[in-house]
Amino acid sequence: MKVRTLVMSGFGINCEAETAEAFRRSGSEADCIHLNDLIVDPSRMQAYQILAIPGGFSYGDDIASGKIFANRLRYKLGDAMQEFVAAGKLAVGICNGFQVMVKMGLLPLFEGEFVQEVTLTHNDSDRFDNRWVHLKSDADTVCIWMKDIEQLEAPIRHGEGKFIPRDETVLTRLQEQGQVALRYVRADGQSAAGEFPANPNGSVDDIAGICDPSGRILGLMPHPEAFLDGENHPNWTADGAADEGGGLVLFRNAVTYAESHLCGVLT
Repeated sequence: MKVRTLVMSGFGINCEAETAEAFRRSGSEADCIHLNDLIVDPSRMQAYQILAIPGGFSYGDDIASGKIFANRLRYKLGDAMQEFVAAGKLAVGICNGFQVMVKMGLLPLFEGEFVQEVTLTHNDSDRFDNRWVHLKSDADTVCIWMKDIEQLEAPIRHGEGKFIPRDETVLTRLQEQGQVALRYVRADGQSAAGEFPANPNGSVDDIAGICDPSGRILGLMPHPEAFLDGENHPNWTADGAADEGGGLVLFRNAVTYAESHLCGVLT
């Protein structure tokens, strides 16, 4: 039976089509479902093995980016989300979706409970930034989405992407448990060392993405779904376009994992 991915939509999310296409190209069925429809019938979530919260500007980023969407998920779909995670399924939040995840407590999920331990706030530049960035996966990451990915390029499109842990204890725990999935780096792969533009927002420890302790739930600020074709890259005319974009590997890793590990929870 084919892996199925639920891509959330509605209220200012605007990257659902690209995200669904990324999963389809990776071998999964993908359905875009409005948040309100899930609230009416939370049981619909259990027919899927992967959940995606795409990028956008949910609720106009009022109060703080992702906060209102996060509250609706936590208080209207909290039980269904807990059941989804407990079943060993996968989830990804991209850009605004990452903001939603951390503000509802779906990441870093240290103890399996929805508790906010980190946040994503205004870029140090105090402006919206739209640029391509260089990324490097942490050598010790447990994130299954990052399998065989050492370096990656992808665009960012955000004004509130600065990653900040609650305190040093949280940061240390993320590092020691392999929950740092991606960091911003320079073009040569060397540390960004917090410096703009290699680190485009001032994120602590150059962190661009984190996962839960199991490695199945990933949140990241860059947009891998925007790099599915070689022609998506801004330098493709000079360097020659690859057959596919580097972002596709991330989605393929998730679908491959679901195919091999989640057959018992297909419904």
